[in-house]
Amino acid sequence: ALSELHDQIPPFPRSIAMKIIEEELGSPVESFFSFISEEPVAAASFGQVYRGSTLDGSIVAVKVQRPNLRHVVVRDIYILRIGLGLLQKIAKRKSDLRLYADELGKGLVGELDYTLEAANASEFQESHSPFPFIHVPKVFRYLSRKRVLTMEWMVGESPTDLISLSTGSSVDGSSTHLDRQKLDAKWRLLDLVNKGVEATLVQLLETGILHADPHPGNLRYTSSGQIGFLDFGLLCRMERKHQFAMLASIVHIVNGDWQSLVHSLTEMDVVRPGTNTLRVTMDLEDALGEVEFKDGIPDVKFSRVLGKIWSIALKYHFRMPPYYTLVLRSLASLEGLAIAGDPHFKTFEAAYPFVIQKLLTENSVATRKILHSVVFNKKKEFQWQRLSLFLRVGATRKGLQQVIAPKTETTLDYLPNRVGVFDAANLVLRLLRTNNGVVLRRLLMTADGASLIRAFVSKEASFFRHELCRVIADALYQWMCEALGRGIPVTRSSQLRVAGGSDNRELEPSSGLSATIYDYQSFLKDRRLKVIFSKILDPVRRDPVLMLRLCWAAFVMLVKASALACQRMLVSLSEAYLGPVLAPKRFAISASNS
Repeated sequence: ALSELHDQIPPFPRSIAMKIIEEELGSPVESFFSFISEEPVAAASFGQVYRGSTLDGSIVAVKVQRPNLRHVVVRDIYILRIGLGLLQKIAKRKSDLRLYADELGKGLVGELDYTLEAANASEFQESHSPFPFIHVPKVFRYLSRKRVLTMEWMVGESPTDLISLSTGSSVDGSSTHLDRQKLDAKWRLLDLVNKGVEATLVQLLETGILHADPHPGNLRYTSSGQIGFLDFGLLCRMERKHQFAMLASIVHIVNGDWQSLVHSLTEMDVVRPGTNTLRVTMDLEDALGEVEFKDGIPDVKFSRVLGKIWSIALKYHFRMPPYYTLVLRSLASLEGLAIAGDPHFKTFEAAYPFVIQKLLTENSVATRKILHSVVFNKKKEFQWQRLSLFLRVGATRKGLQQVIAPKTETTLDYLPNRVGVFDAANLVLRLLRTNNGVVLRRLLMTADGASLIRAFVSKEASFFRHELCRVIADALYQWMCEALGRGIPVTRSSQLRVAGGSDNRELEPSSGLSATIYDYQSFLKDRRLKVIFSKILDPVRRDPVLMLRLCWAAFVMLVKASALACQRMLVSLSEAYLGPVLAPKRFAISASNS
């Protein structure tokens, strides 16, 4: 029922709206606009919007405030304040519930001044300009006053329209749409939701400036694939410490670390001082411990997790800071939209790759602390399975892949359904040498070398050794080409199949790692990596058994890599002297556990 308030409130007469515009701008409407629509395109609780055109031909949205609105707002807040005072006495609550009415009233009265909204829109646009998938309409300051706001007209589809199209029902009840139109609408809806989730995380974890009312009526999906925001009457600004605490809480939920989650909630000023945190931790574990995980990510709807946290919040009288409520509401609202297009959509699955990118590329004390909690236990022992999962999920992040790939390289389109163990290894090897790899290098420097090597020679790390084998093979192949002369063509089309285990993977020289390995000399000469490897090997030298296991693993990798490199050289020589038609294109090489 409340969703009808988004843009379906009865409008007030056009004559009154034109009079307000003239009073605010100080001149007749015709002296500023060449055209204003007869009927409003949207009507909300505080104002209504007309489509117009300025004298220079710009298409604009003109928002006009409802008449006598201040009196109505102040009256309603006063009534609400009285009601909350009575409720406080009846419920015998210690906290003063009337403060909620005061906070709400402060925000609503602020929304009555459209000059503040214009300033909010400009601030939001400036803060999010580095993120091209977010679109904020331009403000026409010279056509904006306290009760009139003029902004660039945003052309785009609303989530409600996309839901109607994707489900085959139209707003006006006309004939059903073709299947192709439904699929296209569903794709656009899911793209809108994914970008909405990312936009929420950008506001939460990057800029700290949150759109305070991201309901479907204030969102648009543009023809260029951007998510557009409307209505900037309220912005929420977060403190930096709260941003990091929220980031940590997402990681702790995914890892099932409920004690650390309570600590993060305390840092976010959600858990009150003096609360029995042990009991809260036990209740959280009971409530969320039953959540099933898929590929290490909670296989549950965000709204369900939110409901469980909310029930505990009521039990222990948690505080709900404005930013916390806004973020939870925004993510829950976006998930509701996504489910209309895809019943299997999971907010955690969409959000976690962004969180991983943040942790792997931001070199700050707070993010390093969170990252350490993921990959190290209390004894500073390396937890390979956690890092493996962490990197596999991170490899689905296109933004992170672009960060580690130089502009001259051909980037890969990492998609969730293509995530494999090789993506994780690619991520490590390519990130280590980049400027953005400082976080990962610090992580390796602080790790216990012995536990790291034990993890490396374990069965769980066989895929990583397999990937390193490919790196060595390509390096040997390049060295052979240089030794034999430039007349040997570099083989990029031939495929190497390594048979063994439950899956047979094709090793293609043109894979995402190739651009890195063709520059293997700079990789070997990197002083930072030499220091890291030396530091890791120091404790291993004192453990003969572990050193023997490492040497054996390295020997097997070298033999296998040599075989792969020789095979590629044979293909290259065959192509050079026999021609591509007669040249062998594929060899199978046994790959036992290394």
